Amino acid sequence: MTIDSDAGRCVNADIAAGIPPAAALFHSLADETRLKIVQRLARGEARVVDLTEQLGLAQSTVSKHLACLRDCGLVDYRAEGRQSFYALTRPELMDLLGAAEQLLAATGHSVTLCPVSGPGSLDRDADLPAGGTIA
Repeated sequence: MTIDSDAGRCVNADIAAGIPPAAALFHSLADETRLKIVQRLARGEARVVDLTEQLGLAQSTVSKHLACLRDCGLVDYRAEGRQSFYALTRPELMDLLGAAEQLLAATGHSVTLCPVSGPGSLDRDADLPAGGTIA
């Protein structure tokens, strides 16, 4: 399922495109809006209207990102009358995000995007030191 060019692709679409599952999962979580939604849902279930109010996002944006997270198997909903209550399906996700926060704290938040123009454009041999190996 593709959200849009800015939001990226979800796990299932990435895996179908031949990207390894772990890379696809991290790619899905690389979107700030989806992370905000996940962090909010970690505190308990919420409706789309709750998320739009609490996160200051448009309803269509929240709905698209929830659809992606559902496609990834990380979020699902339960219907109650005409309302849908969204919740995390995998509590392990919060363990993963907690470990990421610990890693960032340990590295002094020095993790940055690769300085080259984009994914897949890294010429690994050109980036090696004079000895040809990474220390």
